Amino acid sequence: MTASGILLVDKPTGITSHDVVAKSRRARGTRKVGHAGTLDPMATGLLIVGVEQATRLLTFIVGCDKTYLATIRLGQTTTTDDADGDIDVVADAAAVAAVSDEQIAAGILDLSGPISQVPSKVSAIKVNGKRAYELARQGVEVELKARDVTISRFDVTHTRRGDGYIDLDVVVDCSSGTYIRALARDLGSALGVGGHLTMLRRTRVGGFDVADAVTIEGLEGADLVAPADVATAVMGRLDVSAEVARDLRHGKRVEAPEKFDGQRAAIAPDGSLIGVVERRGTQMKSVMNMPDEAAK
Repeated sequence: MTASGILLVDKPTGITSHDVVAKSRRARGTRKVGHAGTLDPMATGLLIVGVEQATRLLTFIVGCDKTYLATIRLGQTTTTDDADGDIDVVADAAAVAAVSDEQIAAGILDLSGPISQVPSKVSAIKVNGKRAYELARQGVEVELKARDVTISRFDVTHTRRGDGYIDLDVVVDCSSGTYIRALARDLGSALGVGGHLTMLRRTRVGGFDVADAVTIEGLEGADLVAPADVATAVMGRLDVSAEVARDLRHGKRVEAPEKFDGQRAAIAPDGSLIGVVERRGTQMKSVMNMPDEAAK
């Protein structure tokens, strides 16, 4: 039986997240593989891949906050808001040269904290059952609704000025659902010279870091992160007795052994993951159970 767990993968540029899943299926010898949080083909960095029963945990990982390294080019816009698209507007070189570091800092400040952001037209958001990027390829104009996101860090680490462009290397900490391409687009628009993304690398998802990830070539022999360790890292650990573990697996409500808000990873005495529990008054109930065979 194929082991269950999470793979931390450092996705290279030029392939899709679905390509990583396909390679993981072949490497691990199972069809039951999925991922949490799509990375565009241009992007590199941390992709979290679930194998076998651990795919049940992916829905809890998707909502984690994330860290990105990116390069924003001011002075040009593209059809996709990133380097994969065609350049459609080039700003006047004098106008770009006139953009000061202080103006850039003010623009970034306006895009920090809780903001309302309209996703890129080529995002994976579904519109009437179809992905926005599919409609965009067909030439269909779609209006995507703004969404509330939180940018907790948006720092410029390096600035390079060229003939008709300014490249900003940035680091961004953000909530789930944030589009870094949209940050580049909106910063360029606010400064009046346009902007797009030329590099994107995801370095962190919740408590998971790309430094611990394997390359595509290392998928076959890579160690899986155990479901109990994954769930504990995402939502915190709650140790329960064997009796409580049995009741939770049977779908029963039980008295909560301690006060907690939100969800917790319920861990059996043998260290295995029972599932994810949620508090209901003084009691708690499983909102997701791992199968018994995966918890042995």
